[in-house]
Amino acid sequence: MSALHFDLVVIGAGSGGFGAAFAAARLGVKTLLVEKSDWLGGNATRCGVNTWETGVGGTGVPFDLYKRLKKIPQAVGIYTINRHICWADPADGPGFPGAELLIDPTKRYLDTLRQFGAPEDYGERVFRQTHWHGVPFEPAIYAAEMERMLAENGCCTVWRETAFTHVDGSDRRIRSLTLSNGETVTADFFIDATADILVAQAAGCATSLGREPRSLYDEPSAPREPTNQLNGATLIYRVTPTDRPGIEPLPDDIPQKCWWNDRFPGASCNQYPNGDFNINSLPTMPGREVVELGYKAAYAECLRRIKAHWHHTQTVFPEFQAYRMTWVAPGLGVREGPRLLGRHVLTEHDLDAGLTGQSHDDIITIADHCKDTHGADVHHRDRNLKQPYGVPFRCLLPREIDNLAVACRGASLSSIAASSCRLSRTMMQLGQAAGTGVALAKTSGVSSLADVPSRNLRACLAAQHVELTWPRSPELIAHLQAE
Repeated sequence: MSALHFDLVVIGAGSGGFGAAFAAARLGVKTLLVEKSDWLGGNATRCGVNTWETGVGGTGVPFDLYKRLKKIPQAVGIYTINRHICWADPADGPGFPGAELLIDPTKRYLDTLRQFGAPEDYGERVFRQTHWHGVPFEPAIYAAEMERMLAENGCCTVWRETAFTHVDGSDRRIRSLTLSNGETVTADFFIDATADILVAQAAGCATSLGREPRSLYDEPSAPREPTNQLNGATLIYRVTPTDRPGIEPLPDDIPQKCWWNDRFPGASCNQYPNGDFNINSLPTMPGREVVELGYKAAYAECLRRIKAHWHHTQTVFPEFQAYRMTWVAPGLGVREGPRLLGRHVLTEHDLDAGLTGQSHDDIITIADHCKDTHGADVHHRDRNLKQPYGVPFRCLLPREIDNLAVACRGASLSSIAASSCRLSRTMMQLGQAAGTGVALAKTSGVSSLADVPSRNLRACLAAQHVELTWPRSPELIAHLQAE
């Protein structure tokens, strides 16, 4: 059988893969998007992370998707922080089991585009309630709208329930991929948006896993010796109001104390547009334990833990007795995995320097999420950022392969940088940059993504309303206000 040929093959249809495929196809690139599950959206849909957290940079493709979702009843909303465990007075007894994030109809998309500037502790309640707003959404509607966007111009083919199985390459190029559906596909360019950067690893690209030693990048918060610690994983569940209040019984085979540190964590309780709550325990399992157990066993253990967590929550916080658990995410929300060692490694120095201190000429998105590690004994110097930082295009490019980009949390980031740079909208922006880079490579006739002129790439992204500077321009503000 002869191989099917595309201009671009994207493996993985999470946030980065969707951003890459949509951006490339919109620019006329003949694209194939391959996804091993039956859902598009990755962590943001089937893994239950049904919220875009607050932060700069969520313009471009994320805003395009938001505007479409906003036209659908109860598909998307914007939250404001209401109660928080750190704001409660212990003398009043149990108040709330974490953060209560409620739909706020007075807020607009522009209100969701800033996090930096808060103090390390939770002392400035007014700051967070004023500036910190996220975007919860219905995952099934979100995934379906992704499919509609990809189908509209006829340049993108989507194969779901199809996995990558083998890579063939030579002379610094990937030539073809073999897929689980029996097809072999060739392409001029490839984008790896898989959770564990499987294509890059199979192609022989250098990767990293765990926390790097301080001596490697001289990061102030890095340990003196390398460690195998990974950011924690969460199994997210959904609860729905009921007209028959009560405590749901705990299964006989699950002890009430079924938690990895004998202490139930706080939870982020995000309200869906229809009034349900998304419960994100922070976290359900340390990332290293997921690796040691293996994914299937880790999911089973996390399922036991969230049932114990829900029973505890209903018991200690009586208001939750008016809800019932109605859905458990079919996938674990994993925050960290293998990372590329690319042409530039984003480090804590980039985060701390911010845009005013960075000298990169190839920044393709900006971000400002804090250094955010769950489930590990990690102490970051200056956890919250003082300004946004930029992510260079080189962070997406392997040193070993010229026609491959990595557009997901496995991009070329140190462990500390990855704890900040991993959020869904940022990943979608990495994908948008990768897909746009492929389109420019095709039109200019270059065979290596590293040869795409940075000035041209940034200009094309800016024309797509991608935020690349701070403060944001009046023109971009006007675009965002027209939601």
